[in-house]
Amino acid sequence: MHSNLFNCLVFNKIMSRILWNPSDERKNSTLITDFINKLPKNFESYFDLHKWSIDNLEDFWSEFWKFSGIKYSKTYDSVLSNPVMPGAKWFIGSELNYAQNLLSGNPEQVAIISTGENRKDQSFTFKDLNTAVSKAQTGLENLGVQKGSRVAAFVPNCIESIILMLATSASGAIWTSCSPDFGSQGVIDRFGQVEPSILIVSNGYSYNGKIFPLDDKINGVIENIASIQNIICIDFVDISCNLNHNSVISYEDLLANDSVSPNFIQVPFDHPLYIMYSSGTTGPPKSIVHGTGGTLIQHLKEHQLQCDIQAGKDKLFWFTTCGWMMWNWLVSALASGATIVLYDGSPSYPNLGHLWNMVDRNKITHFGTSPKFLSACSNIGLFPKDISDLSSLKSVLSTGSPLVSEQYDWVYNNVNSDIQLSSISGGTDIIGCFLGGSPILPVYRGEIQCAQLGMDVQAWNELGEYIIGESGELVCKKPFPSMPLKFWNDNNNKKYHTAYFEDFSNVWTHGDYVEITDNGGAIISGRSDTTLNPGGVRIGTAEIYRSVENIPEIGDAIVIGRPNEGDVEVVLFVKLNKGNKLDIILKDHIKVLIRSKNTPRHVPKYILEVKDIPYTISGKKVEKAVLSAILGEKIRNKDALANPDSLKEYSNFKF
Repeated sequence: MHSNLFNCLVFNKIMSRILWNPSDERKNSTLITDFINKLPKNFESYFDLHKWSIDNLEDFWSEFWKFSGIKYSKTYDSVLSNPVMPGAKWFIGSELNYAQNLLSGNPEQVAIISTGENRKDQSFTFKDLNTAVSKAQTGLENLGVQKGSRVAAFVPNCIESIILMLATSASGAIWTSCSPDFGSQGVIDRFGQVEPSILIVSNGYSYNGKIFPLDDKINGVIENIASIQNIICIDFVDISCNLNHNSVISYEDLLANDSVSPNFIQVPFDHPLYIMYSSGTTGPPKSIVHGTGGTLIQHLKEHQLQCDIQAGKDKLFWFTTCGWMMWNWLVSALASGATIVLYDGSPSYPNLGHLWNMVDRNKITHFGTSPKFLSACSNIGLFPKDISDLSSLKSVLSTGSPLVSEQYDWVYNNVNSDIQLSSISGGTDIIGCFLGGSPILPVYRGEIQCAQLGMDVQAWNELGEYIIGESGELVCKKPFPSMPLKFWNDNNNKKYHTAYFEDFSNVWTHGDYVEITDNGGAIISGRSDTTLNPGGVRIGTAEIYRSVENIPEIGDAIVIGRPNEGDVEVVLFVKLNKGNKLDIILKDHIKVLIRSKNTPRHVPKYILEVKDIPYTISGKKVEKAVLSAILGEKIRNKDALANPDSLKEYSNFKF
């Protein structure tokens, strides 16, 4: 075991090291620089611009409305009324259509490249997309879909899913979706709350080289949601599908009409667009309703000003499913004139180089991924730049969990040394980001670059005091356009208020534990509701993950705080890479490393080996479910988990 004395001495210095700084030429060519140059005043830095954007919310958002080129039929009478949370109203009087904004790109430009396991790349121009959406809209309207209808989709990440979503929103109807790896009960728990009239499904899907039929799951959903009147089936894989319903229509038959142009129904800014769902691992999933205008303008801002996605130039890929908000975020990039790349299947099939080869093949400029994928690549010694031409990349983006410092090093050493690495943080609750990147700022090792424009993000201690350089609750002091409109079937907004405004009145409390750094960046320490409190000292779980997940012997890890005699014991579970053993030497190495990078309070009392780490389907670790398993409590909504059987092992541990 190597001594960690050197690591201990220089850790803080290394953490703040600049890994990338955009050149003046690159800064000057960005959309954010163009935006700044069009403003009526000068700004010294990004942080000056950010301060102006939160001190002058109405001016900022109205200026960006003009800059982004939003398509609308009626302009707004006022930008913001009742500027408190909850209750703020944005762009009052305006009318627009979400699908119209996404379908307004250059007709001859490729809008979507769709691919997946054992699937050839298929390209669709904006002209192709408009035609298909028009036919799908007519087909849906013939089935009774109209403004305010709910259309639910249990589908893979494919071109047909996007066409049907755009057709739904073109009519002013509401879209909600789950990925096909959900269990039927997980789908029922979600769609059953919103009572859709249309259910869109696929006959199956592929993952890790295997084909999975879906008819049993779908029939379970049909039997338990009485509101479903019609089912649309996409033949995604080459298998038969037998559904127990008297109105099943194929995707091809739905589009079998002569319509050529979508009819974009104009709706108010706060008309419902999407119903999203919380992970549902600790109770029934919340049905979160997001508005048309708020979703659109927030995504336009993030794509154009924070990610520098430019019309006709950039191609955005994100590894996601239709059950995660990053799918909605990815699709919105069409409104910025980008080409988006869809992938359905396993990110590691047939090998971990597959997605990097896709970057090369399609000249992707913005590659969206997760720390889990980057860690998997690192653990097998993969050097992406040696197997693929990655010179097209402008940015690597990551979310799902905090990106650890060593992964910053790995990206710059093994992917591309001249790219913007953007760890972003937000979530389903806001269908966007509080924290993320800026193409005109440097990237510091281990840090998210900045708070997003128009987002008054701070770290607060338990007294509601603003703190810098130490971890606290992530709060947003002022309203923003992509706040949820409401929760579905939430009388008097009681659940909505409890979710975000119970801790601090009129201040959004997000549930993340964050440190704002002296550089103006941020370090996420994990969910505040899973914060560990040994001896009364608050510890974010991500602080421990940063220490252990780059130990070569460890493939993955999860940590919980086990209550014991009025205190909390830190318990670390590790999944070892093949050929390794959790012996006393490795345990001591883990403890020394955690102590040197953090504090003695972070050192686990127990380090235990497990075969698997439980994750939600959207790729998030579920510390609460592990704790429930250990304590012998009922684990709710297992269908929200990608690998629910993994929890059986945890319930057998004795302490």
